[in-house]
Amino acid sequence: QVQVVESGGGLVQTGGSLRLACARSGLSFVYSMAWFRQGPGKEREFVAGINWNGDSTDYADSVKGRFTVSRDNANGPLYLQMNRLKPEDTAVYYCALDVGSPLIIRREGDSYNYWGPGTQVTVSS
Repeated sequence: QVQVVESGGGLVQTGGSLRLACARSGLSFVYSMAWFRQGPGKEREFVAGINWNGDSTDYADSVKGRFTVSRDNANGPLYLQMNRLKPEDTAVYYCALDVGSPLIIRREGDSYNYWGPGTQVTVSS
């Protein structure tokens, strides 16, 4: 049984930093990984992704230069380092796995097969 669990969310002031982590288990296939978020009253949006090989990453324009997606190895935790946080970054952040496209990162949430329950990030002004 596949399990995906995020951790590391919390309350931080504008300009602060947080690091999210995503743990996965029960997987026997390759996949690309991504972070999505959904803010209050907003639609879910792609934040950042990394492919199975770890040699390709992608970022939404709104977080480029502030957020970094990484992992130690293919089966280790997925991380999202978030720096210079802004109030508009407030959202529930989700980790997602895309089995259908392990080498190319897709931004469409409907392409992703497995999701974690999410972790809340709140940035105070």
